Formats: sequence, structure tokens, C-alpha cells
Amino acid sequence: MKELVEVIAKSLVDHPEKVVVSQTEDDKSIVIGLKVAQMDMGKVIGKQGRIAKAIRSVVKAAASKADKKVIVEIMQ
Repeated sequence: MKELVEVIAKSLVDHPEKVVVSQTEDDKSIVIGLKVAQMDMGKVIGKQGRIAKAIRSVVKAAASKADKKVIVEIMQ
């Protein structure tokens, strides 16, 4: 999951070297944290959060086999 979010985020932003993805996992959930440069924040979130919602949907579909809940947090 971490690699998937990283590939998507790096393809969206102007400064892919500043993309940092972290992952924490417990019994029933996976939390993926995404940090990008301040000037790229709008590109990752999108208008009315549409791109962020699309990223979450793709990750959720990819995680359906793992039987775990996946949470994608976009952090500043």
C-alpha cells in the first residue's frame, strides 16, 4: 500500500523528491501518512477533495484482499 500511494503522489506533484509516505499497521487497520511540499498540497487534495478521495478509493480497492481497513492521511 505504501508504494502505491507513493507512486500516485509522485506523479501528481511538482516536487516528487519531497514526497514522504509512512505506514503504521495494527491488527485490523493500516494507516498511511502522506506528506508533500506545501506548494503541492493543492495538487494532492484537488478541487473539493476529489483527488484525495480518488487516492483513498484506489488504495481501499487494492487493500480489499488484505481484509484490513486502510486510512490515508494527508499531512502538512
